[in-house]
Amino acid sequence: MPLPVRSFDAVIVGGGGSGLRAALELARADLKVAVLSKVFPTRSHTVAAQGGVAASLGNVEEDNWHWHMYDTVKGSDYLGDQDAIEFMCRKANEVVYELEHFGMPFDRLPNGRIYQRPFGGQTRNYGERMVSRSCAAADRTGHAMLHTLYQANVKARTHFFVEWMALDLVRDSEGAVVGVTALEMETGEAMILRARATVFATGGAGRIFSASTNAFINTGDGLGMAARAGIPLEDMEFWQFHPTGVAGAGVLITEGVRGEGGYLLNKDGERFMERYAPNAKDLASRDVVSRAMATEIKEGRGAGKDGDCILLKLDHLGEETINKRLPGIREIARKFANVDPVKDPIPVVPTCHYQMGGIPTNYHGQVVVPANGNPETVVPGFYAVGECSCVSVHGANRLGTNSLLDLLVFGKAAGERVIRDLGDDGAAGRELPRDAGEFTRARLARLDGQKDGERVAEVGADMRRIMQLNCGVFRFPDLLVQGVAKMKEVSERAGRTGIGDRSKVFNTARVEALELDNLVDTALASLVSAQARKESRGSHDRADFHQRDDANWLKHTLWFKDGNRLEYKPVHRKPLTVEPFEPKARVY
Repeated sequence: MPLPVRSFDAVIVGGGGSGLRAALELARADLKVAVLSKVFPTRSHTVAAQGGVAASLGNVEEDNWHWHMYDTVKGSDYLGDQDAIEFMCRKANEVVYELEHFGMPFDRLPNGRIYQRPFGGQTRNYGERMVSRSCAAADRTGHAMLHTLYQANVKARTHFFVEWMALDLVRDSEGAVVGVTALEMETGEAMILRARATVFATGGAGRIFSASTNAFINTGDGLGMAARAGIPLEDMEFWQFHPTGVAGAGVLITEGVRGEGGYLLNKDGERFMERYAPNAKDLASRDVVSRAMATEIKEGRGAGKDGDCILLKLDHLGEETINKRLPGIREIARKFANVDPVKDPIPVVPTCHYQMGGIPTNYHGQVVVPANGNPETVVPGFYAVGECSCVSVHGANRLGTNSLLDLLVFGKAAGERVIRDLGDDGAAGRELPRDAGEFTRARLARLDGQKDGERVAEVGADMRRIMQLNCGVFRFPDLLVQGVAKMKEVSERAGRTGIGDRSKVFNTARVEALELDNLVDTALASLVSAQARKESRGSHDRADFHQRDDANWLKHTLWFKDGNRLEYKPVHRKPLTVEPFEPKARVY
């Protein structure tokens, strides 16, 4: 029997910040919109974002978008596309005020304006000193944003498919995307959701590492679906390690702690960041701070019983400030580190946090691939936003609070572009191919019929161990080569996994097996891309190539699942309206 079909103007896969912002734009235009989410939308991982959303409002001190653009280009280690970065920084104030009018409960200054705090790498006057640019709702900014956007979507009558998992893209004979296949977890039945526009907002894949700030739902579903459908993945070697994950637990301690005046200490009580970043100190960009912390630990100056962590001190801020600006952090420290930060420092370690790479797009959210001599040919009907996409505004390293801004700016931009594209008659005439859904049926049949297959948990654990050891904060040539070979074996094993539970209703074992396919593709793309990049840039720090190599490596990586091969494409060095920022030494 063929899979049943439901039709929509637009299907959005993912109910986090970028998906809800895109959905809102479309629903308000009276389009028939469906949002698929593995969890209830307000449980999406955007809820875990703490520190703020960057915008040059200038509420605390003078600021402007061009300074923000400079910081973002510099933070990206010059791998970010400067046209997209200009677009994002120019749009920042607009989307923040828009969010405020949707009902976002930002903290306020005494004059009633939105409260802003300093954040790592965000400076005034092109690096002169730190600036207060991050618009915050205490230390629960993502939580407040997600609830605000969800409520706005309810008002706009967006249709939600809650606890549905998208499985595969459906493309027609001309390569246009005409929808997705999806699994309803409650019944275990698959369906085709046909769409004139398909928007991926599936979030990151931090669960490829054993130590991660990411939720268990962050399994790279959009990346796996795109790769299986022939779409390359861009810049997958660049993974950000957040400096302050709770030691042993990985739970995020926001950079906002350091923005409010907290600082890092080694076992000797030394503020060691003054040696690594004499100007920005504890508010240098995340890759710089993470490497400094890892170096302190490696050289024997780590704190804790085993000397394997760093101490984050904030007791000097006072109980009143901590309770007002960082209430969630106090709660997290008590629950996961067993310390009260009002009295004692929090033990922290660098922890995998964010992927800078993803599905290649332009700044309208349209997915672009190499074709017919053009490195950025638009795939009709297909869009991607948020962490699963690579615009690329973050390049080799993302600045804190630029991620929530990314969600708002490009979620809205993609929604606007979809509305414009659906005005084209061609979008309405695309039909489902005759074999639509057959690939998904074959995947499910293989899994359900597998005899004596490997356990999903064991294959997943091996994948995470390999990524943690072979592709961490520092990258060594022999470990990268070994990692690629081992991950190829894991990829083959993932094709032989089996599940003991063959039931259909809420079969989480089946869901986890399907998620593993996406995780393994993401991990392999990351290792292969990292092993090939013979330089150090941003979050990618190679022990055998200490310097950035602009002559040979100022270019984006493209990994193709078919043949496990790489191609490259140029970085957009030319902004939209201003002079470009030329690469120079990146110091803080």
